Amino acid sequence: MIPGRLSLGETLAIVDIGSNSVRLVVYEMLSRSPAQVFNEKEMAGLGRQVATTGRLADDAIEKALGALVRFRILCDAMHVRDIRVIATAAARDAANGPAFIALAERAIGQPIELISGGREAYLSALGVISGFDAPRGVVGDLGGGSLELAAVDNDRVGEGASLPIGVLALLDRSKGSVKLAEKIVREALDNLPQLAAMRGRDFYAVGGTWRALATLHQRQSVYPLSVMHAYTVPARDVTEFAKLVERADSAVLESIEAVSSARRPLLAYGALVLDQLIKRGRPRSVVISANGVREGLLHEQLPEEERMIDPLLQGAQDYNQLRARDPRHAADLIAWVAKLFVSAGLHEDAASRRLQDVACLLSDIGWRAHPDYRGEQSLNVIAHAAFNGVDHPGRAFLALAVFHRYAGAKSDTPVASDLRRLLTPRQLERALLLAATFRVAYLLSAGMPDILTRISLTCVDRRLVLRFPADLKALSSERVTGRLKQLARLLGREHEVAAG
Repeated sequence: MIPGRLSLGETLAIVDIGSNSVRLVVYEMLSRSPAQVFNEKEMAGLGRQVATTGRLADDAIEKALGALVRFRILCDAMHVRDIRVIATAAARDAANGPAFIALAERAIGQPIELISGGREAYLSALGVISGFDAPRGVVGDLGGGSLELAAVDNDRVGEGASLPIGVLALLDRSKGSVKLAEKIVREALDNLPQLAAMRGRDFYAVGGTWRALATLHQRQSVYPLSVMHAYTVPARDVTEFAKLVERADSAVLESIEAVSSARRPLLAYGALVLDQLIKRGRPRSVVISANGVREGLLHEQLPEEERMIDPLLQGAQDYNQLRARDPRHAADLIAWVAKLFVSAGLHEDAASRRLQDVACLLSDIGWRAHPDYRGEQSLNVIAHAAFNGVDHPGRAFLALAVFHRYAGAKSDTPVASDLRRLLTPRQLERALLLAATFRVAYLLSAGMPDILTRISLTCVDRRLVLRFPADLKALSSERVTGRLKQLARLLGREHEVAAG
């Protein structure tokens, strides 16, 4: 094994020594859709005084080293063999950074890669590429010590820039004056080529302070889905909200329990950086990314052919493998549904067909729950799963399709009702249609493979025809006919059951 290089198929960890936090994330394995086993952090604040003193504070060093010793013990307990450790702005900018790195390597028991600002920008952009379906725009990673910017276009990363305007650095350099901090930010952002790539596209916001701002925005707007990744807000709305946070009384911000106490004093600085970026770059929307440098490191280690795998399909296949009664059934269901929809003239674009296939993969994940709660449990799992490559309307579509597959078209819960707000009428209609198709399919097949392949469900003229071979004719029943009738009604057709 190459030292510092991650391996496929084994539990692995990344330790990120940042300017604000020191974090350990343990992943089940290196894959296109990596599952987190453990995630822990220490808000050490290494970058708190670097801008003015040029040194890491002694108490911050002590906190960081204590966290690294703790992380080493936890990795040993979890039998993690592959550990990658990186350090960013605070350690590379401080005069006593090299001495700290030497102590930190002894504490964690691993070599530490001190990454440059340009590499940090590149890895953050790779992290966004790993987490979104064909991202286009600019990635901004706001840490404690620096802001990294890089353009992304599908799977390509443009030249990166690193600016010394992280939230701790701004707090330090401005001596707590938001007005002076704004002047510092304006000067730092002048004539940046990365800003031109943002115009009319998306700005992908990476970093804990911006996620905290997004949490406040979700609470204020009573948003129906408490998921950060891919949370998207029109740029003009973000500007208004950022100004509100900048002007807010610090005592008011301190009282916001949705944000950790360590992040609250930094919110105004994160808001003003975001406000200035939007004013200069004029993006279409601000998109929150839960992926950043760590996920970029993982993506960088993948073989080229694995990078090309759709992360949403991979994640859904993992759920299908772990939770379906027989994972092979999903392939039959995908083909069965596609044949029906084509015969019904329901022509779809690639994005709609992708969600349709993912819904098929997720359609049997709730079978172990009590029958009365299978729909509700499946809805909550899918809506809040750590999926990459899907926006919030896509999550809502998948969750509602599987919810109604278990609970029926007329069932409702407060969560389901809220999620419907994220869908257009056409998307909701398609989710209900998909659910009604699942209800017929599972009654016929019991979730087992090699049955649907022998049963035909197609639209012929104005009829929805369910056709059995002679040896499977007994699978027809009153319940099957009842569900077929419901599906036919949604398709605007008469139902028919035939044999032969």
